[in-house]
Amino acid sequence: MILPRPLRLLVSALLLPHVVGRPARRHYDTHNYYALEHIPGAFQGATLEEVSMALGVEVVEQAGELEDVWLVRVPKSSANLGTRADSFDPAISKLKLLQEHSKNSLAARSEDGIYAGRIVSSVRLLELQIPAQLVKRAPLPVSRLSKDVARRLGLEDPLFTEQWHLINDEYPEHSMNTTPVWDMGLTGKGVLTSFLDDGLDFESDDLKDAFDAENSHDFNDHVDLPRPVSEWDSHGTRCAGQVVAQRNGVCGVGIAYDAKAAGVRILGGPITTVDEATALNYGHKNVSIYSCSWGPRDDGMTMEGPNYLVRKAMVTGINGGRNGKGSIFVFASGNGAGNEDQCNYDGYTNSIYSVTVSAIDWKGKRPAYSEACAANMIAAYTSGGDRFIVTTDVGKDKCSRYHGGTSAAAPNVVGVFALALQARPDLTWRDIQHLCVETARKVNPDDPDWERTASGRLYSYKYGYGALDAYAYVKAAQTWKLVKPQAWIHTETVQINGGKLHSLGHHKYDYEGGDPIGPNGIEHKTTITKEMMLENNLESLEHIDVRVWINHSRRGDVKIEIVSPNGIRSVLAAGRKNDESTSGFPGWRLNTIKHWGENPIGDWILKVTDMNDPNHNGTFLGWNMALWGSAIDAAKAKKFVEPVVDNALPPSDAPSRPVINDPAATSATQHAKPTDHLPPDHGKATGENTLPAFPSSTSNPNPQQDDKDPESGSAGSWFGLASNNGWYFGGLGAGIMCIISLSVYFWKRRAARQRLAAYTSLAADDIQMESVGEDDLVAPGGGPGSTRRTVFEEPSSENIPAHLSVDPPPIKGLGFHSGFLDDDEPSPGLSPRYRDHPERTSHDSLRTSMEGRSPNPTGHGEHLT
Repeated sequence: MILPRPLRLLVSALLLPHVVGRPARRHYDTHNYYALEHIPGAFQGATLEEVSMALGVEVVEQAGELEDVWLVRVPKSSANLGTRADSFDPAISKLKLLQEHSKNSLAARSEDGIYAGRIVSSVRLLELQIPAQLVKRAPLPVSRLSKDVARRLGLEDPLFTEQWHLINDEYPEHSMNTTPVWDMGLTGKGVLTSFLDDGLDFESDDLKDAFDAENSHDFNDHVDLPRPVSEWDSHGTRCAGQVVAQRNGVCGVGIAYDAKAAGVRILGGPITTVDEATALNYGHKNVSIYSCSWGPRDDGMTMEGPNYLVRKAMVTGINGGRNGKGSIFVFASGNGAGNEDQCNYDGYTNSIYSVTVSAIDWKGKRPAYSEACAANMIAAYTSGGDRFIVTTDVGKDKCSRYHGGTSAAAPNVVGVFALALQARPDLTWRDIQHLCVETARKVNPDDPDWERTASGRLYSYKYGYGALDAYAYVKAAQTWKLVKPQAWIHTETVQINGGKLHSLGHHKYDYEGGDPIGPNGIEHKTTITKEMMLENNLESLEHIDVRVWINHSRRGDVKIEIVSPNGIRSVLAAGRKNDESTSGFPGWRLNTIKHWGENPIGDWILKVTDMNDPNHNGTFLGWNMALWGSAIDAAKAKKFVEPVVDNALPPSDAPSRPVINDPAATSATQHAKPTDHLPPDHGKATGENTLPAFPSSTSNPNPQQDDKDPESGSAGSWFGLASNNGWYFGGLGAGIMCIISLSVYFWKRRAARQRLAAYTSLAADDIQMESVGEDDLVAPGGGPGSTRRTVFEEPSSENIPAHLSVDPPPIKGLGFHSGFLDDDEPSPGLSPRYRDHPERTSHDSLRTSMEGRSPNPTGHGEHLT
């Protein structure tokens, strides 16, 4: 007999001491932990107690807010203590035996077979949890305007006049524009934010009165308070200071200085996906906004995304967070533009549940590190052009003048959202996104990256819909009409020429079928009809997800775009020079918000091309679309349920019963510092506002002249001629090279004769020794075209007086960027957190490079006296 759900929950609460309250402490050294998803309503199924007894596991607690997902464990044998369970695992082996027994036709009718069937039918997922490391994303003269505001508002914080992102004295049009909102009496009061990062210094004078301990936790060390442990754990504190730093005469002030901040430590060391999922929902009934300045490595080679449990946690947050209004997730777009990285290769920033934030500097220009993609929603101010973000640092009364990157852009957005939620606490997570699209301010109007969309708005892959303006955003929020609930259309998966995907583990795939990507690429069409809109209760369009299955011998050569029925082109993937992966796109999801508000009825054309390199080739196996927007009839709206398997080709309607036993395929990761791939000159380098993000695909170079053909002109014609007549240019190039080679040969012979004739005439040599300068030096793995980056380090404040600390500190190369979700890979029948990046260099050599650094033993920032 299956107990009613309320009674089951009551029994579970009585039996399990850790279901309510703080997460139980983990003991990975003595126990193996698993995520177990139980199916309580299965026909003739088994209870959670029966399942745990059959598998020989101890139920620890519910996995955060994930419904029917439980954390279970078994003791490690004495022989396996301190080792990883690679091949044999007792719990997983028992479940596999039960699966085999239940499928055996002879045994299925026996008592044991029936018992096995009950157990197997009640388990949706059993996933071994293995900790690994998660990737962080990384002075002005006192002037009259900032001094006047400080005097008028009674601000005595000594670094307020240096916080140009609040008041920009030299370029007043470029700031977050918060002071008019403060004048309205809105300061974030009553709003709780949470910083998923490397910790939060809750003893800092700038943060202690804003700290919310109840909704804070350390998932790295499994203790209640998220205290920074390593001297490098300053990132979360700095981000929190941008939002909630108090008006107290210590450093500067936060954008929402009366808001509260919780700290959830996940970036300070290894973490499993069940803990990451729990962290994303931690305190979700009370927390309004989660600040997430981290993501995959920004090296232009990595393609990573969340696995099922983490995706489910985000869906749980938007469905149940803030009592149904939805958790708000803010993600930094990434710092890898110098490596041609794009945020659509990041499964967090291209999620429909994320507000993805790119960067602009104090002059409104795009910093060279800020990643572009069709998922960018908004831009916010941060380091670049010889300016940094001034904020709080780790230490009782310490401050930082050198914060930056998209890591700092995202918290500025969090602060503005907190101001808006004080004014309108009823805003849903989708209202927050709509207000971004509606109120964003256009920057650099002559930038050719701006394109007019079918809805009449301007969109840029670099800036999204524009810069976030706090005053415009909050004013619009005060009178905003709430949007209807969410609806969506999932098109049928197109299977091209028998295309199939087989996962082999360890990031390896076997692709079968598909059509070859020819010299002119390949196109495929799908149609959205009015009947589909009505049938799926979809009234208006917001996000579009495009999932593709593409096999290619060099993933970086592949370019993907989709063209709407109205002729609006979205570049989904523009290719990457450093991406040598042979894994292709195994059901990878790409996102675009460029079609927000567009009528989707008609033919949508997906175009896949490559570099037409004879040494590399690929095939297109299949694709589908998901259109997300508002419901026609709110009464018919339903909540989305995240599928366990989302990348199978062909898709299967059969329920999945995945068992994950491959440590490389499971859950754990170690997120690296977000600043690891932030260029060392991120605060000094001059930004740009004259180049399109993806030059060959910009459909409207001049946003003021909307009737211009993006492919017209000599550049477009030349590109088309080159791509369609490769043999002609190949022959021409070979002829030219032959002529050059002969010329060089005869020139060298003549030069040799001249040197023999005047051997002692050294003064006449063209190349002087002093002309060989440092620009010609190439560090190991480096060079002008190297993808290697260094960590931007804060100087020791004990040696630099605050009033003299103007220039950024000298840069030391770290040469290490831990992978994000490193131990996660797909396994057969399941789409876990997808990761794909080249093999790392030796950990020993990396450790040596880290140990060779000379850390600042006295602190992180500047002590103001």
